[in-house]
Amino acid sequence: MSKKSNIVWRLLRRNISVGQIAGYALANLVGLAIVLTAIQFYRDVTSVWDDEDSFISEDYIIISKKVSGVGSLMGGGGNATRFSEEELVDIASRPWARKVGRFNSAAFNVYAKVSFGGSSMGSDLFLESIPDDFFDVSPKGWDYEPGKSEFVPVIISKDYLSLYNFGFATSRGMPQVSEEVIGMVPLQFSLSGNGRQEWVNARIVGFSSRLNTIAVPEEFMDWANKEFSSAAPELPSRLIVMFDKPGDPEVESYLEEHDYETAGDRAANGKAAYFLSLVTSVVIAVGLVISLLAFFILLLSIYLLLQKNSEKINQLMQLGYSPRQVARYYHIIIICVNFAVLLVALAAMLTASHYWREPLSTLGVDPTAPWLTIGIGAGIVLLITAGNLTAVSRAVRKRFYV
Repeated sequence: MSKKSNIVWRLLRRNISVGQIAGYALANLVGLAIVLTAIQFYRDVTSVWDDEDSFISEDYIIISKKVSGVGSLMGGGGNATRFSEEELVDIASRPWARKVGRFNSAAFNVYAKVSFGGSSMGSDLFLESIPDDFFDVSPKGWDYEPGKSEFVPVIISKDYLSLYNFGFATSRGMPQVSEEVIGMVPLQFSLSGNGRQEWVNARIVGFSSRLNTIAVPEEFMDWANKEFSSAAPELPSRLIVMFDKPGDPEVESYLEEHDYETAGDRAANGKAAYFLSLVTSVVIAVGLVISLLAFFILLLSIYLLLQKNSEKINQLMQLGYSPRQVARYYHIIIICVNFAVLLVALAAMLTASHYWREPLSTLGVDPTAPWLTIGIGAGIVLLITAGNLTAVSRAVRKRFYV
């Protein structure tokens, strides 16, 4: 700093209120630390949403109509539990519904035979298909082309494998199998109907935690229904809906109003995700309000400081100093204070995240890297600093030309 600049600095800093600057720094620090800590906690917790086995990763729901015992006995239960086209359109038009997929059932007879360990067993089976977008797994070999593919790929529920291993296999003295092994087990389907019968090879290529069904590609289902059934395509009895916001309370109201029911505890899981998102939003909003108040505290402090230095600023103007030269010293104060606030707020966020990492790790949650949160913090401080510098520059210019 030159001798001339040093004189200006000493002249202006006499009336600087350390208490006001410290009050701004403390308020801004508290607000920024709250915002960054809430963001990092939310990112760490919601990293489990990408896990297919997560209890909180549900952004979908499977719905069906309630089965009436009397209606079923009277022979009208089948159509009564199917969704009409008008109902499908109504669900898809809801603001909380991102996508709606239908379960297409096999309209033909399916008999499955499996050979394992020198023995074989078989059973009647049901097959369904849904659009690929709704699967929580993307296994290799899922594509199917009628007449060209060597086997029909199949995805089953993980619950089915658990039932076999810990229920059927243990009680019958049969070997338990892993997911990798069962994918190599020879499987055959007997497809029959419409006066035809055909055997096709099949293979289990994936296991779903989301879908409680035995799923095949839509290309196979469309081909098989045409070949082995003369009936017209039936309306779906189950739908899978993807949400824009998991746990949206409007969903539950809609389901109750239309007397629909959901599979499993998906709705409760969505509520947990919605509640976490809501609480985090409230915390972040509180932090932003505190930071905004700190912004105005600094502006008030600068205006008071300029008021005290009004006579000195006029003298500097008469000596040939420009508004930019005078404002520069206030800019230095603001930049230094905001940079220090950012560093301390980041340190507070990293310290807080250290304490929740171990509890989250016991739940199988791998915390995310803090770089995005650091970037968000830097962006917030840059915006606050830019606003402060602009306001100070305008205030100094007004004082110069009073």
